[in-house]
Amino acid sequence: MDMNKTYLPRRTISSNLYLSFSRDEWAKRRGNLNITLSESDIKGILALNDKITASEIQDFYFPITRLLQLSINNNINLYRERNDFMGIKPQKMPFIIGVTGSVAVGKSTTSRLLKTLLERINPDLRIYIVSTDNFLKSNARLMEENIMERKGFPESYETQDLINFLVDIKSGVARTQIPVYSHLKYDILPEKQDLVDPDILILEGLNILQVKNPGKKDEIYVSDFLDFSIFIDAKVEYIKEWFVERFFLLMETAFKDKDSYFKKYSELTKEEARELSSKIWDNINGKNYSENIVKTRYRAELIIEKGKTHNIEKVMMKKL
Repeated sequence: MDMNKTYLPRRTISSNLYLSFSRDEWAKRRGNLNITLSESDIKGILALNDKITASEIQDFYFPITRLLQLSINNNINLYRERNDFMGIKPQKMPFIIGVTGSVAVGKSTTSRLLKTLLERINPDLRIYIVSTDNFLKSNARLMEENIMERKGFPESYETQDLINFLVDIKSGVARTQIPVYSHLKYDILPEKQDLVDPDILILEGLNILQVKNPGKKDEIYVSDFLDFSIFIDAKVEYIKEWFVERFFLLMETAFKDKDSYFKKYSELTKEEARELSSKIWDNINGKNYSENIVKTRYRAELIIEKGKTHNIEKVMMKKL
């Protein structure tokens, strides 16, 4: 380490690199964007224990959608100009949005909501959501490598397969296939999912902003393919409680399915369920959050900070 260098604390980094917006300040940036979502639309977007209101969508997600649309349009124009400069025939260059943060923080809800809003603005564009869960190693592989208890940690993914997929997307490959992950089976399934001619891809996952060896110039990372990235965060005690709440809800729903990998948990008492879910958080999900996920927070273009009831309290936007 160079002892002559001055390293800024995280709080200083955030104040130097990001602009912070309250709800009222951020809501002013929606412009004239006006999209109507029905109660059934919103209900279909929400994840199991997530919460969002129509006014919150208007105040927070309309401006985010407007910002994304500006970025998409600028990306298209820049790509066209670069092709003209190089004298090459243009081909499709899909726009990739990364949505990341801890387990139970609301990544799926945010991804589905942004997809819905962008589709309303761009009805002719094909927009896909892909979860990095689809690129987890199979349970058989995880057990073979003795890392089943580290599912969700960086080493539990087929990262090269994910990067190859993103190369295909950015190269304009018209049809790509990806694995399918089942939360019911808690494993990769035999079938594949087709993505046909995407215009926008929303990549949702835990570790998409991670840079393992930043000093290695020949290393390629998932984040290299992202045109815009969003990090969803909250106080760790809130996220843990959301994780426990979700566990209770799953006990009453998915865990009761006869094919569920976690069917044995459906018969737990409330005390047993709270103890087990807290233990899972402390030993796996919380550990992954502190060791890997939260460290990538300041690599995102936009940070969404949530309060205790899943309400968005603040938005931070990178200046650079």
